Amino acid sequence: MATLNTCERDDICPEDVPTTPRLIIEFYDITNQDLLKEVSDLRIQGIGNAIPLPGFLGSSAVTKVELPLKTDQNSTQYSFRKDYAIDDNGTPNDTSDDMVTGNEDIVTINYVTEDVYVSRACGFKTIYKAISIEFDPSDMDRWILLTEPLNDNQSIEDETTTHFNFFHQ
Repeated sequence: MATLNTCERDDICPEDVPTTPRLIIEFYDITNQDLLKEVSDLRIQGIGNAIPLPGFLGSSAVTKVELPLKTDQNSTQYSFRKDYAIDDNGTPNDTSDDMVTGNEDIVTINYVTEDVYVSRACGFKTIYKAISIEFDPSDMDRWILLTEPLNDNQSIEDETTTHFNFFHQ
């Protein structure tokens, strides 16, 4: 009697296989647009979410952010709050009168999604095309003054390069 042993490769998606990319933004100085410029005490929170993005609960100073975008919608909104702090109103044990301080810009990222097959193990990933960025037109105190896409077709297919530059004071 002959026995035949065969093995099938595990269907595990390797960590080095690109999946749905995040939007990568770098911050630059509006007056000298070749210089990266840190954003102090930046808090980033999705509109409609109760919790800020991990690592952006008022992080000390950043020049680059990576934002996840919704795959089941054609836009994602974020609150970018520069110089974020909580004013406890002189009552540290009473959070009911706390006030959030800092300059908030509401950023809307619009796009078209396309699902792309990666492999049997990894399934599909979403890429984003025709990306545009808008700000609340009623905000007269914006700290993000200018945006610049870094590729002509304004798409996000991977996380290997920066996709947009934001310029601020």
